[in-house]
Amino acid sequence: MSNQERGNERWCCSPVTGEPLSAEQATDLSAVFKALGDPVRLRLLSLIAAHAGGEACVCDLSGAFDLSGPTISHHLKVLREAGAITGERRGTWVYYRVLPETLQRLSAVLGPAPAVSTSA
Repeated sequence: MSNQERGNERWCCSPVTGEPLSAEQATDLSAVFKALGDPVRLRLLSLIAAHAGGEACVCDLSGAFDLSGPTISHHLKVLREAGAITGERRGTWVYYRVLPETLQRLSAVLGPAPAVSTSA
């Protein structure tokens, strides 16, 4: 199952401090972390998430970088294929949104394990 397919279903895992990840979970999560490991892609994700309405046109993103349009498109494609963002073509432009379920998965795996109650 691809990362994008996983983004459409409820898929999560416990924090790494709670129990080890399965091989499949580690593979799926590592693709998203790898995509976010590039400073341009991390910044693109941030710009999209912070944009009014949580959605940004590629035309609004390109001006923030000293990179060519095809290079920006490549980075957006990597984020899309990793399941971090989704895009929708409207006329000439593509509008991007961050997939909140992907950010929640990343947060959940990196967060602390839930506290265990010791009261009887």
